[in-house]
Amino acid sequence: MTQLGRSGRDLKHFVLPDLGQLQETGDRWEPYRLLDPAGSPVEPVAVFFRDLLAAESPATTLYSYGNDLLRWWRFLWTFDIAWDRAVSEDARDFMLWMKLADKPVRVHWRHRGKLRAAVPVASADRPTPGTPNPVTGKPTLGNKYAPNTRAHCETVLRTFYKFHLDEGNGALLVNPFPLDRRRGRGRANAHHDPEKPLAPTRSGRYRPTVPKRRPRRIPDDKYAEIFGGLRSDRDRALLSFWTSTGARAEELLTSCQSDAKPGQQLIGVIRKGTREYQLLPASPDAFVWLRLFQEEAWKGGVPRGRGEPLWWTLRRPWRPLNYHAARAMFRRVNELLGSNWTLHDLRHTASYRMANDPEMSLTYVQHILAHRRLTTTQIYTEPSEDDVIAAGLAHHARQEAKKKAPKPEPVSPGYNPESLSVLFGDGAI
Repeated sequence: MTQLGRSGRDLKHFVLPDLGQLQETGDRWEPYRLLDPAGSPVEPVAVFFRDLLAAESPATTLYSYGNDLLRWWRFLWTFDIAWDRAVSEDARDFMLWMKLADKPVRVHWRHRGKLRAAVPVASADRPTPGTPNPVTGKPTLGNKYAPNTRAHCETVLRTFYKFHLDEGNGALLVNPFPLDRRRGRGRANAHHDPEKPLAPTRSGRYRPTVPKRRPRRIPDDKYAEIFGGLRSDRDRALLSFWTSTGARAEELLTSCQSDAKPGQQLIGVIRKGTREYQLLPASPDAFVWLRLFQEEAWKGGVPRGRGEPLWWTLRRPWRPLNYHAARAMFRRVNELLGSNWTLHDLRHTASYRMANDPEMSLTYVQHILAHRRLTTTQIYTEPSEDDVIAAGLAHHARQEAKKKAPKPEPVSPGYNPESLSVLFGDGAI
């Protein structure tokens, strides 16, 4: 047996091959399809996707789950393991490889088949992967799979096998991604204080511990730099709406032209989870930039109508703007500034601004952000990491100023300084 693996697997030098693909079909009945190396659909995944669609899961969920399933299937194809014959040792090796190995480099489609292990890359304008960004302070993407990625992958694969076990599909006998051994020993949360929230439990045996991350907002000065780096009125309108409504990036892109109501200062979006339609208050500047974009777009031939999409590409052929194009726009601004802000940081920024307005009730903020629980909204009332750092630096600056400040002269030269010190403390001399 070689290091890290069973049955002769050398996981230490294993590189995940670029086999199969997750195909976007454009068909709402089957938005995504997992294909094997021969180009044929993987039927167990197709059945799982149909069940997710019937359970009101959006297409974005299928895309997220599909990437984890594709990674697992590539592992199975490499070692010639049938999906319904995998055991816990196979799952253990896979999760161990995700923990210790370098991520494969994503290459252009023209160079597929030339996948290799990632190596640290650093330059004068690009920090080493995994280190904090010099502009934002946020960690950059590292060469290893992040704990969040590994935890999500373990949950998806355990849920996938549980579905097929419940349905009795294939020759599957056991779930290769078992529950934690500690489960089943006594009643869950037997000694829990009912006045305190339930602590999250690690339900999967190979599920990693995910560190708690505090949401990061964009400081006002950095936001001004981002806004100044935008190249079109459309992008300025998008940024203004994101930071004033708190809507998720993909939610704002669901708006039609009739959803923008400048007279009422409202814009309608479809919520990501519930798919409910909601009107959100927005800043006046956002509607100004939107009108400037619309005037220019309509003159260029963009379709006009109440049911037409609100956001469009800037060049012919005119296409409704999707999330990937919006993220590419924001990535170009990041490259210009040397930062690594994300579109979701704009939602955090809006959340912090609203939650820290003393004249705005937190329950109103909860409704605007579409949080299911008020405790989720309350995290934005806590000081952000930037505020904590600024307060700490200000404290040290005050301490240094006290050291450098000249000591005051005694009240009168005729008094004994030691007596004044006893009566009034050291500050009297």
